[in-house]
Amino acid sequence: MLESLIKGFGLGVILAVSVGPVIFTILKQSINNGHKGGFSFVGGVWLSDILLVVIANMFSTLVMQALHFKSTIAYIGAAFVLGMGIYYVFFKEVKMGDDNNVEVIAFGKKAFTKAFISGFIINTLNPSVMLFWLINATAFAATHSILERSILFGTCLLVNIIADIVKVMLAAKVRHSLTPHNIRIINKISGTILIGFAIAIVYGVLYLNK
Repeated sequence: MLESLIKGFGLGVILAVSVGPVIFTILKQSINNGHKGGFSFVGGVWLSDILLVVIANMFSTLVMQALHFKSTIAYIGAAFVLGMGIYYVFFKEVKMGDDNNVEVIAFGKKAFTKAFISGFIINTLNPSVMLFWLINATAFAATHSILERSILFGTCLLVNIIADIVKVMLAAKVRHSLTPHNIRIINKISGTILIGFAIAIVYGVLYLNK
């Protein structure tokens, strides 16, 4: 059990510090919409990860069949990430209140649902995330029992969730000290990075998988 905890912790740390479109979108959501926006987004990411872990461990054949359509999944995911990047570079506006500071907007059910779905989609349609869970589930299936794998992947998810909570809280806290001009710059930088990830995904499909 201790071995499973240690392996799960290490796997969670790797996942938490991995660079991808999700981490930048978490920071962007938190800076723009505060902790409510950040938690709404990561809630969708968490649901996606949990479902992928369960499917990868219990229905690995199904995941392998889905990977036959990896290129299609990658293109759809890249299009989604590209659209988000373009929106934040060219169209996202930062609203200001009467005191010329960033306006605190009520985060209602519609905004919550939108952020939640965005988190779920951007994580689920990332082929690298699917491969991450499938490869590890397959590797540990040969040497670990169901109980050991449950502890391992449960610990991994818990570490990743805690890391996401820290990211959201820190980004939301920094938000209050940022000017509208600074947030506009962050939006453009984040959008540019997302566009870069979209291009990288398409490049990987076209050239690296030949």
